[in-house]
Amino acid sequence: MEYKILNTINSPNDIKCLNNNEISILCDEIRNEIISVVSQNGGHLASSLGAVELTVALHRIFSSPNDAIIFDVGHQSYAHKLLTGRRENFRTLRTENGISGFMRPDESKHDPFVTGHSSNSISAAYGIYCAKALLDSKGTAIAVIGDGAMTGGMAYEALNNAGGRKGNFIVVLNDNKMSISKNVGAMPRAFTKMRNRKGYHKMKFAISTILLKLPFFGKPLHNFVYSIKEAFKSIVYKNNIFTSLGFNYLGPVDGHDVEAMERIFTIAKSYNRPTLVHIVTTKGKGYAYAENKPKDYHGVSSFDIDKGKNISVVDTYSDVAGNTLCKLAAENKKICAITAAMTEGTGLQNFALKYKSRFYDVGIAEQHAVTFAAGLASGGMIPFFAVYSTFLQRGYDQVLHDAAIANVPIKLLVDRAGIVGDDGESHQGIFDVAYLSTIPNVNIYSPCYYNELESTIIDVSSKNEISVVRYPRGTENNNYNGKISGDYTILSNNSDKVIVTYGRIFANALDAQNSLGNVDVIKLNKIYPVSNELVNLLFNYKKIYFFEEGVLSGGVAEHIGAKLAEGNFSGKYHIQAIKNEFVGASSITSALKKYKLDRESMIEIVGK
Repeated sequence: MEYKILNTINSPNDIKCLNNNEISILCDEIRNEIISVVSQNGGHLASSLGAVELTVALHRIFSSPNDAIIFDVGHQSYAHKLLTGRRENFRTLRTENGISGFMRPDESKHDPFVTGHSSNSISAAYGIYCAKALLDSKGTAIAVIGDGAMTGGMAYEALNNAGGRKGNFIVVLNDNKMSISKNVGAMPRAFTKMRNRKGYHKMKFAISTILLKLPFFGKPLHNFVYSIKEAFKSIVYKNNIFTSLGFNYLGPVDGHDVEAMERIFTIAKSYNRPTLVHIVTTKGKGYAYAENKPKDYHGVSSFDIDKGKNISVVDTYSDVAGNTLCKLAAENKKICAITAAMTEGTGLQNFALKYKSRFYDVGIAEQHAVTFAAGLASGGMIPFFAVYSTFLQRGYDQVLHDAAIANVPIKLLVDRAGIVGDDGESHQGIFDVAYLSTIPNVNIYSPCYYNELESTIIDVSSKNEISVVRYPRGTENNNYNGKISGDYTILSNNSDKVIVTYGRIFANALDAQNSLGNVDVIKLNKIYPVSNELVNLLFNYKKIYFFEEGVLSGGVAEHIGAKLAEGNFSGKYHIQAIKNEFVGASSITSALKKYKLDRESMIEIVGK
């Protein structure tokens, strides 16, 4: 697409000499390009649209890569990618072998750290800043955090560590008044209170700007005035959480006014102490559909720009899980639902409306969510924590220590289990079986179809155990009308060969069996712990083929293989799983084919 200014930008240095009118045109062009590409490829739209002017201002004042800029989560970094040499490749965003939807150091020297999960930017940026100081390297480090990431506890651990020390370390709070779901808790209220004090900060910025422009003695005078102000600050103006943690606080400032942000970033660069700059932006800025419904446009699949995205009316696994919890809650007042800022993503929107007193959105705080669930269970409730597989990784210690040791019967609904597609390495749900199966007292179930998912959730709700129910992203391929019950289901053709699998790809195994004929299929319903009855059954076969949509190391196939080896299994078995590697961005169909977990690959491997 032809753009007047954007097509001339090949590095951040190219925007430093632009005038104000050209900057305004550039921001419009960046927005248009983001909307155009995301409408084709899908991606995180509203977050990146809101951060356009902020990103331009950062690159105007700071000098990447010497000044390391880290965007928390990374889904706000689309404008950053366009300004840092990836303009020509931007149309490959989130496609197989294309550029990532998040920050990737192997993609550009302007991406100093891998991002994808939230609340880690301050820790990473402070580490990079300290490394620069120790090595006497040029530049500073800037953490750009927002979009709900300040509800994550790791952010405060980093603020506590960095606060009050010397050095020009900078945190930019991109306060868009939204996270993935509506912001919850005390922090959003604190930010709102800060936003309402603009008069004070406008005067402060004006004075600082004037002093810093004075030749020779401007900066010393500025620092002297600042020290006097700090001494009397508690008398005339109450501290906020950031100043209490040792940060100099600047803001709030309009996050869509490039000139205002350039002034405040210039002031921030002048301090020899950690500084937090509070920027207020509008999520979805510049695209009416996204501005009006930012949570609906946080992460989108392809859509018609003129008509907006289609709101799907087709049930997904997430919807089935959420609706099943609603049914249970209607019958049992002990049923509770927990989400970590993903109400809509995990299908809990109806539960949140119908059973408000038993619904808890804890913010982006999976560690807290797990232990909170354990507390609810210890108090006599039946808590279900619905969470994406990739985000549950943050709660591993809490599952182990706060639930499993005392065998507290929490229920984990692990959404997006298996390959998720275009979001790439940071979001693939391929590790949960491996890490959860290391924990005693954990029971893992992996249904394939909607009716099976519903019956499994209902079943575990009455079990006095730690239950994990995992299910994939998207919709079912219902190609089986038989009954599924017990720990496993056998579809026998009286063969001496058997396919062993679970979850979504059971549908592929069933298709392969129908094509091959001479092979049995065992569908694992409860995939861990592995029952001795199942292992004994497998000794009847000469060839066993495991197909597993997860990592090989620590997977179910390895657990079963170890038991077969202990019993001196004389036949042969083959494990088809994801080798110990990260799965990049691609369609789910393409990824399943790549790792030979699709129908055709099963036919090829078993039919040899």
